[in-house]
Amino acid sequence: MKKILLSVAVLIGISSAAFSQVLPSVQVGLRGGANLSNFSTNNTFSSENTAGYFIGLYSRFGAGGIHAQPEIYVAGKNADLKSADGTEVNEVRFTSIDVPVLIGTKIGAAGVGVRLQTGPMVSFVLDQSQSANQATSKIFNGNFKDQNFAWQFGLGLDVGKLGADLRYELGLSDVAKEGYQDSKMSLFTLGLSYRLF
Repeated sequence: MKKILLSVAVLIGISSAAFSQVLPSVQVGLRGGANLSNFSTNNTFSSENTAGYFIGLYSRFGAGGIHAQPEIYVAGKNADLKSADGTEVNEVRFTSIDVPVLIGTKIGAAGVGVRLQTGPMVSFVLDQSQSANQATSKIFNGNFKDQNFAWQFGLGLDVGKLGADLRYELGLSDVAKEGYQDSKMSLFTLGLSYRLF
């Protein structure tokens, strides 16, 4: 038993040393901000840009100028959908857990740097609501999916422990099971972050 414990301790020590050599920089922080979402449609309705929010955590680790940045946050996404003649409006509201995994690079020195990042994101819908002013319309009574996929592209700036990001999120999957066929949600986000360590 002692030999097994000693072997495990040595293995953990070697692994930790190797890990710190490969990934010398590991950061964890808070991130939040605003989003502006929009539906792409099949022309049966139009979508107006509507503001929402997000708040959560990020981690960043890497070496050699390349980093990975997984995140998890709660997001409120909104869309006002209008019929072609403007007589029907459906206010759609989503609350979701979003998990992007970004790969990027950072250019800079002395605590100031510019980041370029991109990567996939999966969104798990926790809650959704609709408020149509004419509930009789089948077109505006959407049945939305509980999970969606997107791809994020972003530009960031770090100054010490503070950061700012501007991103575009391209919707990859249809958000509706029925009612809003061939519709995807894309959005812009403006975020602020604070590095805890």
